[in-house]
Amino acid sequence: MSKEIELPLQFAPTLVAWQRRFGRHSLPWQNTRDPYRVWLSEIMLQQTQVTTVLGYYQRFLERFPTVSDLGAATLDEVLAMWAGLGYYSRARNLHACAQAVREQHGGEFPRTAAALQELPGIGRSTAAAIAAFCFAERVAILDGNVKRVLTRLLAFDGDMASSAQEKKLWALATELLPPEQDMVAYTQGVMDLGSGVCTPRSPQCLLCPVSELCRGREQGEPTKFPVKTKKLKRSQRENWWLWLEHEGQVLLQQRPAKGVWAGLWSLPLFDDEAALQAAAQGLDLGQGPGQGLETMPRIQHALTHFDWTLHTQRAELQRRPADAQFHGKWVARERLADYALPAPLKKMIQA
Repeated sequence: MSKEIELPLQFAPTLVAWQRRFGRHSLPWQNTRDPYRVWLSEIMLQQTQVTTVLGYYQRFLERFPTVSDLGAATLDEVLAMWAGLGYYSRARNLHACAQAVREQHGGEFPRTAAALQELPGIGRSTAAAIAAFCFAERVAILDGNVKRVLTRLLAFDGDMASSAQEKKLWALATELLPPEQDMVAYTQGVMDLGSGVCTPRSPQCLLCPVSELCRGREQGEPTKFPVKTKKLKRSQRENWWLWLEHEGQVLLQQRPAKGVWAGLWSLPLFDDEAALQAAAQGLDLGQGPGQGLETMPRIQHALTHFDWTLHTQRAELQRRPADAQFHGKWVARERLADYALPAPLKKMIQA
């Protein structure tokens, strides 16, 4: 994109006035200057809807009232509280960040976006949101919703798959900022606009407070923005779980530190049914009717990059296996909810 962009100077004051009158004001992480609460909400809201986050947010604060409490907890405790929210790298980074704030900053968050960005798991936009909401720093956010709002507002046709074009949009976002005293309302306003009005597929231009300033609407096709040529390719995956139970206890294995469900507790997972059957050969399944492997309902689970089909075979064992292949932890069924389990496994247990 080579053409010069003329900024709509009334965007910030119009947005600020709209947010103060019509924007969201009752969310539990609003009306606070506590960086712990703002940071926690920002991390949870990444790629997750507000309605989903509300319950998790409250439970987290009850269990970990301060960032130091969160930093003092074990990763297993944090993952157990996070289970079901998805994108588990956020939980690991959340814990690492809390430890850094507790150990390196005396339990107090740094007060500038630049310093906040040095902490684990805090990117440029999240750091800016914390600094703007808590310390009124004049610094721009640029998450997915805000990119959509600003590219439509400016008819910015630079390819968002290009780091150079994203850098240009950051500069424009910074130029649009209001004075410091309006930063809280402005930052919340651009978030509100992106989440409730300037939506991806059906923007409500008739309700938009800045529609008269929007060049995307003026051109008659706001949904063509933002431009992004690199498309996500989804793939298919299929795996088999083996549910081993003995005297009311279930075998859980902790997933590796990297990869899908990193650090979570899961049933033994196999690449295919043949591998599961081979592993089950040496198990003491007893004799007679009702003994052996029981097929449980298939689970379809969608992740960001692929659709996952999970099959489960269940076995009631006469005795625990000694084979090292089945290392892990035997957990009473009534205690399974205390562990950080993947969402589809939690649903299967509840069912």
